[in-house]
Amino acid sequence: MAEAELTPSAVRSPRAAAIAGIVFAVLYGAVIVLILQAVPFSPTDAGTWLTSSTQRDSVVLALNLVPFAGIFFLWSIGALRDQLGVREDKFFATLFLGSGLLFVGMLFVMAALTGALLILAAENQGRPLLDVWIFGRATAYNLMSIYATRMAGVFVLTTSMLALRTGLYPRWLALIGSAVGLLLLIAAGMIPLLELAFPIWVLIVNIYGLIVKAAPRAKAAPRAV
Repeated sequence: MAEAELTPSAVRSPRAAAIAGIVFAVLYGAVIVLILQAVPFSPTDAGTWLTSSTQRDSVVLALNLVPFAGIFFLWSIGALRDQLGVREDKFFATLFLGSGLLFVGMLFVMAALTGALLILAAENQGRPLLDVWIFGRATAYNLMSIYATRMAGVFVLTTSMLALRTGLYPRWLALIGSAVGLLLLIAAGMIPLLELAFPIWVLIVNIYGLIVKAAPRAKAAPRAV
């Protein structure tokens, strides 16, 4: 009986959402850093970096982290929606959930496409067919740096709006999130390293949730007799 009561409680706690969000932020931040330090920023590069085993290994490691980042992101969305409960606004909740799912979907497609390009390069001694490489490289770049980043911006913006309406986060944190969301939405693909703004925001929000919001619950817990 006690076990049946503890399990739903643990899933619904703010700690579950915060931990999942922190793990996602660390994994996705690592994916971005590994890819950006190995692959030239320009989407029209000729792929000469493929001849370097160190750069190829960095990208392969990043691609292997992508599925786990997506899993923890979906977990954090589910835990956050459970926290909102009946306070969840249907309009903002639709944008919140839809943008999150689109972000994960685009991230997975980008990873699959980049992995296919690496396999193609390996079969051609590190020099894939130029036309195929240019098309695939530009597509992967657009998916990650423009479309997925803009969906991340919508996610940050709607999450911040939900926080303002429900009091899920303090007003100052929600306003910072609104500014970050607008920046991601408007300037995606224009500013180098802008993609890192999303995992940094997720990390800050969930550290707040873990330390500030979960602490009162722990203090209020009844003492064992």
